[in-house]
Formats: sequence, C-alpha cells, structure tokens
Amino acid sequence: MIPLKDYNPTRHFPFITVLFIAINVLAFLQDRLTGHYEPMMVETARGMVEINHFVGGLSARFALVPAQLAAHPGTAWHQVFTSMFLHGNWLHIGSNMLYLWIFGNNIEDSLGRPRFIIFYFCCGIAAAGAQFLSAPGSQVPMVGASGAVAGVMGAYLILYPHARILTLLPIVIFFTFIEVPAFVIIGYWALLQFISASWINSGSTQQGGIAYFAHIGGFIAGILLLFLLGGRPAGRRQG
Repeated sequence: MIPLKDYNPTRHFPFITVLFIAINVLAFLQDRLTGHYEPMMVETARGMVEINHFVGGLSARFALVPAQLAAHPGTAWHQVFTSMFLHGNWLHIGSNMLYLWIFGNNIEDSLGRPRFIIFYFCCGIAAAGAQFLSAPGSQVPMVGASGAVAGVMGAYLILYPHARILTLLPIVIFFTFIEVPAFVIIGYWALLQFISASWINSGSTQQGGIAYFAHIGGFIAGILLLFLLGGRPAGRRQG
C-alpha cells in the first residue's frame, strides 16, 4: 500500500515541513553530483558481505557510521544530525518526502512550528540512537530522514487515526486506488518494521540497506514526544 494524499486540511501553510523537504532534496542533489558508488566489504552477523557503498559527496563526511560514533563520539556526534538530510537513492528520498508531506503538515499544524522543529529532530535522534544500539560496531553508513518521518507517522496515528488516506494498492499486476483510515496504512507500515527487525534483521545489521530499528525508534519517540509537547488535533477534520 502506497499512500498518496490525506483528506485532512490544515489551518496554516506547513512552512517547516516544506523547508525540511527542500533541504533534503537539495542535499540529495548535491550528494549525487559529487559522489559515486564503490564496492565495500563489511562485517555482519552472517560474515563479510559486499555492498555498494556511496563514496565522495556529502555522504563521505556526514553519513552516520555507528562504529565511528562509538570510537570517536567527540568528533562524530554531528553525523546524528547531518545523516537525517542524506538519502541513498531516488526511491529512498522520494518515499520519505512523500510520507513527510502527507503526514508532516498536520503534525506541524498541531504542534506549531517551533515545537515541530524540536519534535522532528528529537525523533531523528531517537531513531539514530535505536539503530546505533542495535549494531554499535556496524561500518554500514546510515542515512535518511526515515526515523524522523517515522516519528511524524507515530504522532499522526495518535491524533488522526480515522483520517482518510488515498492509497495506491497493487493487486498482482494491476493497481487500484482506495481510501483507508490512517490507522490501517500506518499500522500496516509499523507492523512490517517490527516483523522485519525481529525476524529478518535480528538486531545485528541493516538488512537490504534498511535500518529497521531506526524506524521503530523514531516511531515510538514520535508517540511519546507528542504527549510531552502537548500536541492536539488542530483545525476542521474529515473522516
């Protein structure tokens, strides 16, 4: 299921959400223009495996590498923040920015701009922390806004569980459009993360380049932070 839009109007223009999207897109374009892929051997629970590692560009300096953070926290701490604005490929940034646009505007509307900025970065930090704790010795670079966006989705689930989401549903080789409540699309996504982290990832590495524990950490942080920051439903709602 791929969410396309929600029917959940906001009272104010989502300036911060748009700003975050713009920064992510600009950082991604700069990264693509100044870097390239090279094969790299990394150690995992299954032994040494080869991955296509993006080198050069912004990722070379600003991606979060858990092993570097563990060995040199004083000089690598900034990676926790900078990695939130980097992405591995077009699908990665496209999906993250789509989810941020669909769900972020309402959370920004609910919290207000200053608290939304705090919320977003705290979710990203929690996501990075969760992934770091799951594999502190990993040399696989971690990038993406997925953890922060997961926090936005967690907050949306609490505030607007019945908001209608226009969703693209693939059926074998066909596609159809349906409207489903937010708790269905977000609940389905969250279930996949927990299953993947427990059965596939097993807490030791990133499986298929996906940091499942970062998603889970950001998602849980988003729910908790919503209550701590006093988020409430805002504006006229449909669904």
